[in-house]
Amino acid sequence: MKTYKPLSLKQVRRYSLKDRKSKVKASKAAGIFPEGGTFNEFMNSLPDILAGRDFREVINAIVRARLNDRPVVLAMGAHPIKVGISPLIIDLMQKGIITAIAANGATVIHDFELSYMGETSEDVAAELEDGTFGMAKETAVMINRAIKSGAKEDIGLGSAIGRMILKGRGFHNRRMSIFYEAYRLSIPATVHVAIGTDIIHMHPEASGEAIGKTSLLDFRTLTSVISDLEGGVFINLGSAVVMPEVFLKALTVARNLGHRVKNITTVTMDFNRHYRPMENVVRRPVASGGRGYYITGHHEIMFPLLAGAVKEALSKHKQQNN
Repeated sequence: MKTYKPLSLKQVRRYSLKDRKSKVKASKAAGIFPEGGTFNEFMNSLPDILAGRDFREVINAIVRARLNDRPVVLAMGAHPIKVGISPLIIDLMQKGIITAIAANGATVIHDFELSYMGETSEDVAAELEDGTFGMAKETAVMINRAIKSGAKEDIGLGSAIGRMILKGRGFHNRRMSIFYEAYRLSIPATVHVAIGTDIIHMHPEASGEAIGKTSLLDFRTLTSVISDLEGGVFINLGSAVVMPEVFLKALTVARNLGHRVKNITTVTMDFNRHYRPMENVVRRPVASGGRGYYITGHHEIMFPLLAGAVKEALSKHKQQNN
């Protein structure tokens, strides 16, 4: 057998550290947040490295989009509502920062229950045992009734729910509703349903015809929004499957019809990394232009930071230009 001797390292090629390009610089390290400091000082104290750099770039992209009157679209799953950030989303809508909402079917359910009862999110494991999971009557009857009404009047699912909460009785917490606020402000709010995924589909009031019609109308409305996304930002907040797939199809139709949607910023924010959000939101849509980002962290921490930073930056710009 061949024998090996330890290699001599005397002839290895070397260079000066001064000539090497390094990825981490002392100037990019974290600053020290002063006691009693401002939110802006806190943001400026974050390291300008990896996620810290990406987070700043996402903030800048949103600010730049709104200063140039370009859309900022928030697509979402239901979890952001369940962790209590609806008021922040509504505030950004009211301030003209979020210009469109797109959501999965479960989002409507939790939005409705918060606005109607002031509480939501049942104990699935416990109620699954005796077959009562998802059997809340008001949720099923009222949402399905609104969807059927929307179908008769050629109104999308999101608008149908927003209208019901606006005009209906008993919605003592309607100010907590994203869909109510979108309807009131005439902001597109679309809902994209996978049949069988939502508790309201288990009830006799459910109409596949009405759900399908109103959700398809919403897909076409979202496609219109995406057609105008050039220079704008698309944020996928906590949807691992439905919204990334919907976005990819809407973007395809927009480009197929000749709309230029290349210079865009796409963002996924979630507490785990998933295949579809990475491929269908962060990578594929910006392969020929734009930038994609994946910000990992809990919604109840990361989204308030994002919202506060964007508001702070826009406020600072406004003060400088007055």
